[in-house]
Amino acid sequence: MPKNVRVVPAILTDEPKALEKMIRQSEAFTDFVQIDFMDGKFVPSHSVSPDSVRSSIHTKMKWEAHLMIREPAKHFANLKLAGAFKVIFHYEAVKSPELVIAAAQKFGLKVGIAINPETGVAAVLPLAGKVDSVLLLAVHPGFYGAKFLPEVLQKIPGLVAAGFTVGIDGGIKETNIEEVARTGVTSINVGSAVYRHADPAAAFRKLQSMVDAA
Repeated sequence: MPKNVRVVPAILTDEPKALEKMIRQSEAFTDFVQIDFMDGKFVPSHSVSPDSVRSSIHTKMKWEAHLMIREPAKHFANLKLAGAFKVIFHYEAVKSPELVIAAAQKFGLKVGIAINPETGVAAVLPLAGKVDSVLLLAVHPGFYGAKFLPEVLQKIPGLVAAGFTVGIDGGIKETNIEEVARTGVTSINVGSAVYRHADPAAAFRKLQSMVDAA
């Protein structure tokens, strides 16, 4: 197992004021978050728009944008201006991953590719060395608090063997985070298990301590 597996709080909301509140909350317990964006097309749910955050995200935290949207490259300029250091787009949402990767790199953004539960490892193997990470979705995206799909863990060894840095996102909580931490991932993105807790800071710290001990 790689050392220093990191729990990454994942922020998802459709309310700009709630986004600001969650960012302020997060600053008290972490220096790195993921902000999720959904367009109601690639996934059935909506969130705040990538373009709407251009002038509203003010934080010293590093943050990456997880884009559960069609035509992600259209939003890279505004996300860069908003302060994102990395964008993660979905393999299933684009016709040419290579063109999207090039578009992100043009703006000086790190770039990751996400794959849904039904997408096999073979789909992204040609992108080894071209992306900074692969994000495995352990739920069907677009539903906050969805049920974890344990079969997704079987993809991790093949991706690690191919040289990818691997993260996982969706349905992870106290009951399964230790198992996930032992699989070879370097980041574990957690949303509802942090932000739906009465004390998000305490929830985050407990999850990270469980990962550290796994």
